[in-house]
Parts: sequence; structure tokens; C-alpha cells
Amino acid sequence: MHLPPATAALLADALLVLHVGVVAFVVFGTLLIVLGAWRRWRWVRGFRWRLTHLLLMAYIALQAWLGALCPLTVWEQDLRRHAGQAVYDESFIEYWLARLIFFEAPWWVFVAAYTAFALLVLGLWGAVRPVRAKGSGSFTAIP
Repeated sequence: MHLPPATAALLADALLVLHVGVVAFVVFGTLLIVLGAWRRWRWVRGFRWRLTHLLLMAYIALQAWLGALCPLTVWEQDLRRHAGQAVYDESFIEYWLARLIFFEAPWWVFVAAYTAFALLVLGLWGAVRPVRAKGSGSFTAIP
């Protein structure tokens, strides 16, 4: 990799922000599905975003079962090493964002949590059924 250290550090921070966004999408997306079903929001039944949500959570659970780290974590750590930073050095962005998504616990706790969350998302697929857009033949979200 031929990046200047400052660029690598900036890219690592950007990946951490993206990682937090993925976590937020999975967690808050699930909450919005439940709330949206109760409030009768049609958009929570949009097929594309529901499929993306389900597949992302299934991927996360599969990674946990396989004992693999998230590719975003691996890439971020590589960039930090390249920048000459300790992995999860205490920069401002990293300090606060990392504490939102990284926890110290035995690996089996993460496997169990991700599996339970994936099962919840799958259950919501059946309880709050997504709907394909009519007329277009595509899988567009319902407005």
C-alpha cells in the first residue's frame, strides 16, 4: 500500500464511520420495521431495503459462526497499522465511535447475539411482510 500515513489514518476513520452506519442500519432498521408495522408505515415493507437488511444481518451472523472478523474491521486495522497508529489508537473520532460498536466479551456471546438478532430480522420478514412494487416488475420500495 502506497498511501501517506495521514491519508491512511483518515481512511481508517472514514471506515469506522461507515461501520457505525452499517450497525445503525441493522439495529435501527429493525426497530423501524417494528414501529412502522405498528404505525402502518408502508415504506417499512419496501422489498429492496428489507432484503438488504435481511441479507446483511445473515452475513453478520454467518461471519460470527465462522469466527471471521468483519471485513470493515480488518481493513480499518490494516490502514491504522499503515498509518503508524496502534490498532484503535485513541483519536477523537475513533474513541467515541468505537465505543458505540465494539464491546469486550467472549466470542460465543457475539455468536449468540448475532444469531438471535438474525432470527429476529428473519421473523420480522414473516411478521411484517415486504411488498414488491406493483406494475414495474422490479423490487422497488413502496413510498
